[in-house]
Amino acid sequence: MYGLDAISAHNGWQLAALGISIVFTGLIILSLAISQIHKVLELWDRRYTYYQRIRKLVQRKHRSEATVSDPVLPKNVKESARQFKLLIEQMGEPFPLPKLLDFSKKCGLLHSHSSINDLLQAKLIIPDGKGYFFWNHEVEKNIKVSMKERSKI
Repeated sequence: MYGLDAISAHNGWQLAALGISIVFTGLIILSLAISQIHKVLELWDRRYTYYQRIRKLVQRKHRSEATVSDPVLPKNVKESARQFKLLIEQMGEPFPLPKLLDFSKKCGLLHSHSSINDLLQAKLIIPDGKGYFFWNHEVEKNIKVSMKERSKI
């Protein structure tokens, strides 16, 4: 079998159409990339300006975090902080959170997950970067001081 019959028998027309569509798709993508390269070059030329903007935003964020007042905890979170501090003193520091969670459930504390989450958000429990956590005594002192100051008012 030769000629057009052989091409039809072995899916030659479909392969030719597929090849043409692949080539044209590649050419379209290439033309779009070339048409937008001026934007990439402009971004590259202004990279230091953008870097300075990002740096200023980060510095503003750090300044705003530094000026935030001491955390004010609701009464139920203060109570859970007291309970979890006792548990952590029993376990010892550093401690893994799953162990603290299991220990709190064994002791019968309610809503352990949400209480630990509240303590993490209040930065009373802080990570050491290796998968373990510590009790933050500085934040606890600030909270106690602010509670005493409020009671005098």
